Amino acid sequence: MNTESTRLEQQLEAFPARPGVYLFKDVGGAILYVGKASSLRHRVASYFSAARDLPPKTLRMMERAADLDYYVTDSEQEAILLECILIKKHRPHYNIRLKDDKTYPYLKLTVNEDWPRAHLTRRVAKDGARYFGPFASAGSVHTTIALLEKLFRLRSCRKAIAGDERRPCLEYHINRCSGPCIGAVSLRDYRLAVDQAVLFLEGRLDVVLKGLRAGMVRAAESQEYEKAALIRDQIKAVEAVVEKQKITSADGDIDAMAFVQEGDQALALVYLVRQGRLVGRESFTLTGTRDEEPSQIMTSFVQQFYSTAEPIPRRILLQHPLWEMPIIQKWLEDKRGKRVELRVPCRGAGKALVDMVADNARESLEQFKIRSVADPDVLTAALQELRKALSLPRLPRRIECYDISNIQGTSAVGSMVVFEGGLPRKSHYRLFQIKTVAGADDYAMIQEVLRRRFKRISKEGRGVDAWVALPDMVLIDGGRGHLNAALQAMEDSGAGSIPCASIAKEEEAIFLPHSAGPLMLPRESPALRLLQRARDEAHRFAVGYYRKVHRRRTFVSSLDGIPGLGAKRKRALIKRFGSVAGIRRATVEELKSVEGMNGAVAKRVKESL
Repeated sequence: MNTESTRLEQQLEAFPARPGVYLFKDVGGAILYVGKASSLRHRVASYFSAARDLPPKTLRMMERAADLDYYVTDSEQEAILLECILIKKHRPHYNIRLKDDKTYPYLKLTVNEDWPRAHLTRRVAKDGARYFGPFASAGSVHTTIALLEKLFRLRSCRKAIAGDERRPCLEYHINRCSGPCIGAVSLRDYRLAVDQAVLFLEGRLDVVLKGLRAGMVRAAESQEYEKAALIRDQIKAVEAVVEKQKITSADGDIDAMAFVQEGDQALALVYLVRQGRLVGRESFTLTGTRDEEPSQIMTSFVQQFYSTAEPIPRRILLQHPLWEMPIIQKWLEDKRGKRVELRVPCRGAGKALVDMVADNARESLEQFKIRSVADPDVLTAALQELRKALSLPRLPRRIECYDISNIQGTSAVGSMVVFEGGLPRKSHYRLFQIKTVAGADDYAMIQEVLRRRFKRISKEGRGVDAWVALPDMVLIDGGRGHLNAALQAMEDSGAGSIPCASIAKEEEAIFLPHSAGPLMLPRESPALRLLQRARDEAHRFAVGYYRKVHRRRTFVSSLDGIPGLGAKRKRALIKRFGSVAGIRRATVEELKSVEGMNGAVAKRVKESL
């Protein structure tokens, strides 16, 4: 046991067996980790157990820890809140952290004022206003505010309202403001519109529509036809919003949460369901997630999200269970002032909703990776890193990636996708039907594709056409065997001087011609992400072509051998009925009516299928 560990254990003896928050610090006093505990002494003592019982991340933290500190709280719920505050303030390296969470925006509706307005804020205060959020971006808030102004004609200006202005602003003339500054709307009617806006933000759209329809009837009965027409337009606009929202089979007010993790980051997605309708979705990035269990990541996100989120719904559906779920549930109920249900659904509508959130989180992460790879600075860094890591003779400005798609050798196809400057050049993509290989021999198939591709190289040298433009690097989807097969085919075709590598799925191992073992780039490496994107694009392109070829061959084989049914009649049948299944469902009379068919052939087709 080292001296630092001994000193920390001596400090631990003074820790009380009470709820609170503990802090590990390094020799310079910087906070490494903040944690909460129902019993400070017992929780911190667990860090000094046998090393084999501690996760890798905790072991790394303990190697740097040189000091301990703590805060005592009156309850476990207070410890949760204090932990969130300290994590936001100090951003400890070994905590899971909402990325830049202190900057997340909220929508503030100033219901504490006579003439409320909606605006963006980054600070939640107990001032009587209504706050909604956090939102993932300022753009989301501005979009929502614009919608409120369109639907409920709330003012956007900050001026004091006396109702005696001579001229209204442009917002009034385009029906985005009801004109309180010129006395065009009474305080009572304006407050009714504000109440409807609050209901709208809470997702209670049925109540909003009911109120608007009642107001339209009253205006019509009072012969205020212009006002009734305005309310009618409001109703149509709200109904259009309702129509766009995905109707879910989950009832009530729900937040559904899921995340997808990659390396030291995770992307968390929250679906806001109100009255059975999806009214919003927000995504957040978490850092410091490497080596963490899913439950720990889920717990950290829930605590940090709801430390400021407004409002808290009645039910929260989670992808993974939380650590100390009853304590966190009690903390949420204290914040909401009402019962809160925390649940990890295993079946039914709730499970389907959480699965949908998880699927969308994965899609969002992929889109994030694509956007990050498409950034010019990131692309330049990726290409430079790739050149250095793979020892390439020049920057790989043109990368060609190849993949094979088949099932036990049937309908086998190959794909070639091209990335220039780190971006796809789809006009140079090419597809190959495998012609010379029988059976499931991926190595022979990749050799056929490469030989056919490099036979097309112009003797005059490099050019801009897809076939004559030489790549700076060839990438193969596969392992060492695929790479060796590709190298042999390129050598045979006179392209042996072009650098070649392969990338295997799962481990994301990169194989190089003269390296005994695979190259493993960091998961967050821009170079690796570029290779992954090229590999995934080649796979997608090959699979799409394979399905097309397989369907065509399946169709042909189903109709082969029917006497009197040639290629022309086959085409006419598929054009009329769309598929073999459609032909099978057709009657003899319907088959007979197809151009070029007769009764005898129609009867044979029906009997055959």
